[in-house]
Amino acid sequence: MTLMEEDEYPILLLQCAISLINYCTIEQLQRIPTEISGNFSLLLKRLWGQAYKRRLCSSSSRSDQKNEFCISNIRTNNLVECIFRLSINGGLHQQTVDSEHVKRSIFDSGEVDIERFLLDIWETSPMLIRNPPKASLKHDGIFGPFIQYLGSKEAIPSFLTSILKHTISCPSISSDEIDISHVINEIKNHIGHPINYHQDIRVVKTRGRERELHYFQEQCNLGIDEILKCEEAFNEGYSIALRGLEFRYQSIAAIADGLASLFGQPSAGVNMYLTPANSQGLARHSDDHCVFVCQIIGVKRWKVFPRPDFQLPRLYELCDSWHDLEDKSRKSDGGECHEFLLKEDDVLYIPRGSPHEAITDVNAGFSLHLTLAVEIEPPFEWEGFMQIALYCWGDKQKDIQDISGDSVPYKLRLLSVRLLHIAIKLIGNTNPEFRKSSLVGAKLLSSDAGDRFRKNQKTTFDYLFSKIIGESKFSDAVEYLEAAVQKNEDPLEHIRWMKHLNGEEENEREKSSSSNISLADLLIQHRDIAEATFMEVKSKICSEVEFQNVERYYQVMLEKYKKVRKQYTNGMLSLHSALHNEHELTSSYNT
Repeated sequence: MTLMEEDEYPILLLQCAISLINYCTIEQLQRIPTEISGNFSLLLKRLWGQAYKRRLCSSSSRSDQKNEFCISNIRTNNLVECIFRLSINGGLHQQTVDSEHVKRSIFDSGEVDIERFLLDIWETSPMLIRNPPKASLKHDGIFGPFIQYLGSKEAIPSFLTSILKHTISCPSISSDEIDISHVINEIKNHIGHPINYHQDIRVVKTRGRERELHYFQEQCNLGIDEILKCEEAFNEGYSIALRGLEFRYQSIAAIADGLASLFGQPSAGVNMYLTPANSQGLARHSDDHCVFVCQIIGVKRWKVFPRPDFQLPRLYELCDSWHDLEDKSRKSDGGECHEFLLKEDDVLYIPRGSPHEAITDVNAGFSLHLTLAVEIEPPFEWEGFMQIALYCWGDKQKDIQDISGDSVPYKLRLLSVRLLHIAIKLIGNTNPEFRKSSLVGAKLLSSDAGDRFRKNQKTTFDYLFSKIIGESKFSDAVEYLEAAVQKNEDPLEHIRWMKHLNGEEENEREKSSSSNISLADLLIQHRDIAEATFMEVKSKICSEVEFQNVERYYQVMLEKYKKVRKQYTNGMLSLHSALHNEHELTSSYNT
């Protein structure tokens, strides 16, 4: 079936259907029968695949997509939004790689088991895991389908153009966003565009101790001319770094899903790095996430340096430049630089915050590696777990509260809870244990080892509570609160994500702001009583909160984060499938 411009009536029906779907709520989308949704998506993908080819090859690759039309009066961005919406709760993301399979692929070499890795290596030091041939990452391994998609070793560098032509931009979403409706409103005018330089791809090389040299000097969407130049750049010694493979290939998305479950996190990321011989892509840098470097083709030499700060970096914090890392290294006690030679099927673990760099040898040919990134978002650090513990206690008090919400004692208790939220943050700024990832949600071990590991998590929980009892100071928390109020800032901004536990909407922030001012006024009037109440509440919390109760709240938060990230991934995979399998889609639709 082909829609022509003169098919006025079918085009009008199509336009109406797209408009209706784009106005649907998420609940209404879920009520569309699966067969109807699937067949309609096939038609839309076929139309969009054709429109995208025209856009990519046109001279207007950097123009505003809002002004482009797929057919008749149907705007391309409306078509793309419709495909995305129909896919978020669908079954496209059916390929699964469970956490056990990912664990075997990385840790079954016998060098270290997962339990020992988590207790001794995780977030502490780098480690090379050499995988024997029977545990290959390629062929029948977890990356087998992706390698088959790329083709033979010799063809991969020349296959680069084809990969990039079938790759679209994946705009980022807010770190604390759990409502896919909000996500769609934020990104709907930015999805379906050609890949964006810096956001999705970097073409870069580093010489000696120079700064990174970028082949393209500005942020832009890459049209066909720029994509063709990427292969030229590769031949001139530039590395190609492609981000977000989990949004582009179903087999990679399944691996990322399994890895995230393995470490009890909402999501994981996968990047691809293609480096020519005798070249260094990225300059020495550190990441805000833990990385498993999986060497797929060729060899690469790595240097991993000691973390210059005692604190682990937080996700989305600005990482140090090469020069900053050099300055910090000179001021610190230093430490041993670890050097590794990665061969095919080897895996290198690099903790977050550890500076590293990599280079290919002169005569070794090109290198292709994938990085599996485990991103620890604030709610899933131990500090986040302890903040949830405090929320858990406060939520329980609502059911047993025997004093009026307008009374001074009630307000002083509310003030004390907020001050303790601040105190936990202040302790976390100096105690590195609070920054470490909580692995309470991890799905990684046999029953016996799992029981031992859970006891370890419970021990950490008890230790951190002892720190809160001993180190949380009323005066420090009050000083922080008063300074924030004076600057018209929210002193609880660091736990804004907590609203997801009780379903608060954004306008609650305005109420919170006025509440902070009234509580600050309460401090002025009842400071002595306030400090006594703070000590009483702190004592009660530390004696009454139970690990298993906090764990339930934590799992609720984890599932909410996972859901929206899975929905976003499903939408992006659906859009990419229209480009990867256009002929297959056409055949399926016509039959």
